[in-house]
Amino acid sequence: MVVDDNPDVITSLKIGLEDASQLYKILGVENGQKCLQLLKDNIIPDIILLDIMMPQMSGWEVFDRIKENPSWKTIPIVFLTARTDRIAKNAGSFLGEDYIEKPFDIADLKKRIEKVFQNKNSKKMFADNKITSNR
Repeated sequence: MVVDDNPDVITSLKIGLEDASQLYKILGVENGQKCLQLLKDNIIPDIILLDIMMPQMSGWEVFDRIKENPSWKTIPIVFLTARTDRIAKNAGSFLGEDYIEKPFDIADLKKRIEKVFQNKNSKKMFADNKITSNR
């Protein structure tokens, strides 16, 4: 899921990520409220690419609401934003799985998304093994 108030960013990501390999299916929403509504409707993405600077509800607020909900808190969130200040970068890198500044290179973005999925799978395998070994 891509949450960004700029329709050009959503379109660019759809074109760049929904390539011939069919690895990705992009669901674009233009604000945080729509993102949260889709989650409430049980449309749960594998990852959320989240803009920070949006009207009505910032990406920080969307992040907080997602992480407050036990059903959603394990969804990996990557901040994808034009904010380049050190405070936002440090906070976004700490809170999210990654922090990517706009403009971005689509090939680099794909690699970083794959790294998020690899890390998520590694954590899951570790947790599964830990549960198994404690029995």
